[in-house]
Amino acid sequence: MADKRRTAAEVVAELRDGMTIGIGGWGARRKPMALVREILRSPLRDLTVVAYGGPDVGLLCAAGKVRKLVFGFVSLDLIPLDPHFRAARQAGSIAVMELDEGMIQWGLRAAMLRLPFLPTRAGLATDVERLHPELTTVVSPYADGERLLAMPALKLDAALVHVDYADARGNAQILGPDPYFDDMFCGAAAKRYVSCERIVETSAFADQGCVHTLVLDRGMVDAVVEAPLGAHPTSCTPQYGIDLEHLKAYCAATTPEAWADYRARFVDVDDAAYVAAVGGADRVRVIPAPIF
Repeated sequence: MADKRRTAAEVVAELRDGMTIGIGGWGARRKPMALVREILRSPLRDLTVVAYGGPDVGLLCAAGKVRKLVFGFVSLDLIPLDPHFRAARQAGSIAVMELDEGMIQWGLRAAMLRLPFLPTRAGLATDVERLHPELTTVVSPYADGERLLAMPALKLDAALVHVDYADARGNAQILGPDPYFDDMFCGAAAKRYVSCERIVETSAFADQGCVHTLVLDRGMVDAVVEAPLGAHPTSCTPQYGIDLEHLKAYCAATTPEAWADYRARFVDVDDAAYVAAVGGADRVRVIPAPIF
């Protein structure tokens, strides 16, 4: 079996300008932030990002990495709106395709199934149709004759997701209450990169949870990066919750001077320095899980 262990720098070195990159997680929950920060430190640019966005999207916008964003929302959960995303959108510095949350799921599933589109009711009779005239509808070939929106496949060049545990072969385990759509992001992508809290022996999965927590199998993963606290400041329950204190500091870094200071302290540093800067691993690991 192939050993798929890589560093974050090795993964990002495989990405190219102009790629379409899907980022798993949901808002401020289980985002692959260690990989995102590695992209910020790289020369990558002109990316199309597909996400249920959180600080991953905001950071990439603030760093000028995004050409186009395909999204259902961008939120920090406990803080409703990411100010860095808002600034980019209000300035018109990024192209946007804002879709119903279900449309994004269906677009990923279509790509995962290698279909050109999937029919859906999501998005019908909304401004999605008006704002995106490139979207079209189809009529059911059956007796009902229903008009449905044809959601095109969201094909990804690469997917980035974060999980609790993975083995060296790429099998990956999610212990939190919701896997979101990480399996679809990986299924829709040509290359699939997984960061994890810890790389374990395959036999250890049974000690952590039942077989249903093995959301990704090795056939869906091209590289695994061990990144303890790699979702911070987003949550990775049951490991740690959302770091609201850090997100407040991130949201306050909206002037050029404040952003430069934030970046110097929390982005342009190695993983050990980052963990120290956010108060240490012991502090992060006792942040309680959010309740929604």
